[in-house]
Amino acid sequence: MSNAEILRKKLESKPIVRVGGAFDAMSAKLVETHGFDAIWAGSFAISATHALPDASIMTMTEFLNVTANMVDACKIPVIADCDTGFGGPSNVSHMVKKYENAGVAAISIEDKVFPKQNSLLEDGTQDLLSEKEFVAKIIAAKEAKRDQDFMIIARTEALIANLGMNEAIQRARAYEKAGADAILIHSKKNVPNEILEFADTWGGSLPLVIVPTSYPTIKLSDLKQHKIKMIIYANQTLRASHAAMNRVLDQISGSESLDSVKEQISTMEDIFQLQKMFDIKKQEEMIKSNLKKMGYIS
Repeated sequence: MSNAEILRKKLESKPIVRVGGAFDAMSAKLVETHGFDAIWAGSFAISATHALPDASIMTMTEFLNVTANMVDACKIPVIADCDTGFGGPSNVSHMVKKYENAGVAAISIEDKVFPKQNSLLEDGTQDLLSEKEFVAKIIAAKEAKRDQDFMIIARTEALIANLGMNEAIQRARAYEKAGADAILIHSKKNVPNEILEFADTWGGSLPLVIVPTSYPTIKLSDLKQHKIKMIIYANQTLRASHAAMNRVLDQISGSESLDSVKEQISTMEDIFQLQKMFDIKKQEEMIKSNLKKMGYIS
């Protein structure tokens, strides 16, 4: 099965699909190791690892290269956060072909204007495209994909932009009609009330996706009760890595020797396991055995 088909089957068979955020191949592999259903290649996290703002600075190719490394490293599906689609409908069409060819299972595009700013940025600019303009992007994305299981997740920022529940519902219904495969409804409130209201009110048939960064108290049981199918833990791995590295570097910079560093860090063996270093020896032994059978070595 393709990665896209695997993701589709998980959405059909599981009450909740849990997606862990990643910013490179190592973090993606750790998401897989810890039993998540899929990986979120987040634009905020990837931008941060390049020490750049989450403001449409990086190119499609730069994001795609990072995401493709995740796909190569992992066996579970990768969902790519593609912001506004890197341009108009023609750009979206090109993007879908590139991401699908890389083995990505789904892409998410949002209805903000380009360049976008992070949705949770205090006093950030959160202007939206017209409904018509974003519908055109969804149509372009749908027409561009070859694998019918490849998913187009339409993300509406109507609640982020304070346009109200009616606008969010209207846009979600329009995006479903245009051919989106799932709806991501986003909120910056610190409680999940408006997300749950949206889930109960909009009346569509597509899977609903949420990103509870700002409302962490929501429980999996709440999602099931309100028929939300996918939860994305978008940036916790990035923030944990940033905090841990800061603590370690602070201790090293103020110490005479490494044995005074109290922060718990992974062993070399832990990293060897992640890299599959021990598999190299097994491969060498297999090759040597075959060469011996073929008479090249005695």
